[in-house]
Amino acid sequence: MTTSIGIDVGSGVIKTALFRVEEGKTEWVSRWDARIRQRDPYKLVEESIEFVLDQAGLKRSDVHYVATTGEGENIKNATGHFYTMTTHARGALYLNSEARAVLDIGALNGRAISIDGRGKVLNYRMTSQCASGSGQFLENIARYLGIAQDEIGELSMKSTKPEPVSSICAVLAETDVINMVSRSIPPSDILRGIHESMAGRLIKLLKSIDIVQGTVMMTGGLALDAGLVKAIQDGMDSQKMATKVATSADSLYAGAIGAALWGAFRYEKLKASGQLAAA
Repeated sequence: MTTSIGIDVGSGVIKTALFRVEEGKTEWVSRWDARIRQRDPYKLVEESIEFVLDQAGLKRSDVHYVATTGEGENIKNATGHFYTMTTHARGALYLNSEARAVLDIGALNGRAISIDGRGKVLNYRMTSQCASGSGQFLENIARYLGIAQDEIGELSMKSTKPEPVSSICAVLAETDVINMVSRSIPPSDILRGIHESMAGRLIKLLKSIDIVQGTVMMTGGLALDAGLVKAIQDGMDSQKMATKVATSADSLYAGAIGAALWGAFRYEKLKASGQLAAA
């Protein structure tokens, strides 16, 4: 049996997952997540490791591999580091075995990833960091509108007349929103317009890597935004794409899940080849 910890250090949130893997069977034992805000991310990582170990009733010496992803490349005492596309691909497949594409929408950008049935990355495209299609952009808009982030999706789905947001640049898009508020556009219509704008760009990313059918799994924090999920599915349907967007209550952890599972896989490979000292 192999015990592995995956740590996904994002721009805004740190996610940690502890897995046991034995003879191809996986068990998600414990998890932890927290917003970084203005705290030291490396101290939060240490706190996360202690928490998942305590939750699992384990000691550090019981862990065979500590895998990092995202911005966690310089974490001390980690065994290895994996690229985020690789970990989100594997994590998405764990959450939905039918997934053959991933939409990973984080704090700063969005990515479309094509994967195979083993979670291998086949192709990908991503938005620029200045695009108005990220978690940070939506967080800023919610703050300006005076609503909580967890209210965004439900409010968006109440829209009756979405207000288009044409700008790709996040700064200009925020200016658009300010103008909308001054014109007394309801927050629900503003949010639905933003969601439709984001959905349009994300769908273009999918098409650019030839994803026009099958299940697209959403990962990252915005995977739990029901309004965005609906806007993406509506956009796919309007373009007559044979695709279905899927999400999970655990989509936030996809990167940490993938890191833990790839870490366990690498450990077993090194063990089998007698190269554990190089892990």
